[in-house]
Amino acid sequence: MRTTTARPRLLAATALLPVLALAACSSDPSTGTAAGGSARPAVSAAAEDLVSGLKKSDTAAALLPADVRAAGTVKFGSSIGAPPSAFYADQATKKAAGVDIDFGDAVGRLLGLTVRREEAAFETILPALDSGKYDVGTGNFGVTAARLKTIDFVTYIDDGQGFAVKKDNTTVKPITDLVQLCGLTIGTGAGTTFETTLNAKKSVCTDAGKQPYEVKAFSDSGATLTSLQQGRVDVVMSTINGLRYQAAQEASGTRFLGEFHRLDVGFAFKKGSALTPAFQAAVNELIKDGTYDRILKKWGVTDSAVKESLISPPEHA
Repeated sequence: MRTTTARPRLLAATALLPVLALAACSSDPSTGTAAGGSARPAVSAAAEDLVSGLKKSDTAAALLPADVRAAGTVKFGSSIGAPPSAFYADQATKKAAGVDIDFGDAVGRLLGLTVRREEAAFETILPALDSGKYDVGTGNFGVTAARLKTIDFVTYIDDGQGFAVKKDNTTVKPITDLVQLCGLTIGTGAGTTFETTLNAKKSVCTDAGKQPYEVKAFSDSGATLTSLQQGRVDVVMSTINGLRYQAAQEASGTRFLGEFHRLDVGFAFKKGSALTPAFQAAVNELIKDGTYDRILKKWGVTDSAVKESLISPPEHA
């Protein structure tokens, strides 16, 4: 629950991530050097257009259901929270940018479809696919065994789970086992793989004879960051790319602790959706023609490259 006095700080924290002109994604937050080898502000990267010149691929478009080809549109439900995944580079125009946005728009171009994107809370998107509200979901959705029971995925990057703390916190070391979190309060996103992982593994502490950790889930990434900055949570669990990006910005005051578990990330669809073959073909064409690598380099996330797009692969071990 948010208090009236906290709201201005939450808004400021939410705005912080996209506007600070530092590295787009950093594997070494102290230097601001991007994981892909190029430090670049997210707002500057957003101005680079790698998508509008792409031409329709008749081969990929032929895999679309006839009714979708005839309609010429596809409806996306998208979580737009923070760079480099998806954010508003210009709050006034509400024009979305980021890895998810570029790949979604690029696939739309190759398939000859107009992408109609609606912003939605992360935790609402996957259920809305089943109801037919959206055709596709984006939000840096990781492929997990639990999600594969009800959702199909077309993969386009490899990201995953990581941890961060306040920069001046030297007590918490890189997390290789959740037992290291015992007695701490962890902030994470509502409805995410992070929340699921943390809640499913809570017994590791009591099994080890230690005080359990506490999980606080937030629907807003700005609220998660603010809680860490204000000491209301000790550690944040979120995406590897997002936490690296955040730690590269001095004003965030955070330190990336490292990777915990890698996950494929994909476009999400209702189980059995007829759209998946066409989306897979389009992503693989982007990989083949070099657009894929250019998009990853633009956002400083070349470490997240995949060799090929897959439909609903098993979760990484």
